[in-house]
Amino acid sequence: MNQLLFEGRALVGIVSSMVRQDDLRIMHSRLDWERMFRLSDFHRVANVVYLGILGHGDALPDRWKERFFERYQEALLFGENCREMTQELLSWLDMREISCTLLTYEYIRDFYKLPEMAQNSVLQILLDEENYFLAKGYLVDLGYETDQTYKGFGERMRRVAGISVILYHTLPYRTAKYKKYMTRLLETACMKEPYQYIRMLPEESEFVYRMAGAAYRYVSDELTIREVLDLFVYHQARRDGINMEAVQKRLEEFQIGGLAEKILRIAYMWFGDKKDPYFTTQPEDMASFDVLEDRLLTKGIINHESDPQALRLQSLLQKELDRERRGEGRELQKEKIQKYFGEIMRKVRWAFPDFRYMASIYPILEKLPILLPFFWILRGTRLLLRVFR
Repeated sequence: MNQLLFEGRALVGIVSSMVRQDDLRIMHSRLDWERMFRLSDFHRVANVVYLGILGHGDALPDRWKERFFERYQEALLFGENCREMTQELLSWLDMREISCTLLTYEYIRDFYKLPEMAQNSVLQILLDEENYFLAKGYLVDLGYETDQTYKGFGERMRRVAGISVILYHTLPYRTAKYKKYMTRLLETACMKEPYQYIRMLPEESEFVYRMAGAAYRYVSDELTIREVLDLFVYHQARRDGINMEAVQKRLEEFQIGGLAEKILRIAYMWFGDKKDPYFTTQPEDMASFDVLEDRLLTKGIINHESDPQALRLQSLLQKELDRERRGEGRELQKEKIQKYFGEIMRKVRWAFPDFRYMASIYPILEKLPILLPFFWILRGTRLLLRVFR
């Protein structure tokens, strides 16, 4: 078995045991804890792993035990400060009449049995371009710095002992269909009380947003265990109020209804209670779930994709990426050409200065401008003689 796949499944086992609060068995001798830390950090579940290894800490090297503890401590501190910081930021935006839409924010922590198992939730905000720069300027004044740039979409900003804030001026989806239906989905947003300029998605639309986002990041090999876990806890907490038929209808507009359903089902397979009636029946084709799990846990290194919806979305996404690369190549070539001709024109302007400059050297040109070519030759001859001397 691929070592990365083995470690990925071990990671899911640790996290799921903590979510379900059942017995945990760790095969310490077969785990490389350095790799486990880096993998759990990528999947943003290192704080959950720390809780899982509390009773098995003697088998871990001190260095990596400390690193897991750091992530857990960050989650604790974040839990104490996140709500207050979020309210502070949203109040500032509302007070300055900056219209925006909340895509995700910290309240998902409330759905976890142990709040410290939640991640350091990122506040995602969508604004128009003008308000984007106003909000960014405010965050810079508060001590935030750009941590990651999403070219063409926005950026993530962080500060020490603060929350992470992702500002988008454009939804981070490349394919035309995703852009179209995500924009339609955002039209269902309503005002978030007590604010007057801040909107949020209703729970059904937010669930569609999470499902569609998970499917998109799955085919781009960016989907994390944390996102699958958040999808699970959100659905488990809200499923009684969500019309799944309406959700499925919206997902079919994206043409990822079956793929999104598979991701939700595997979330229940990983983290759900075996007695939960929602997904107790086993699907007939378990092989497709093995393919999904292998790809997700290895970040696409093991990729035997067979789902037609995933293959179609992957193809569309690749075409957009190729088109962007071609566009970037053309822009680079255009810049080189402009630079080349700019250099030529600079030399031409140096060899043949404009009339005003020449008149300042040879005042007679003010009366006889027709002599300009003669004085260009005279100036050039003098410069050549100076060089020879």
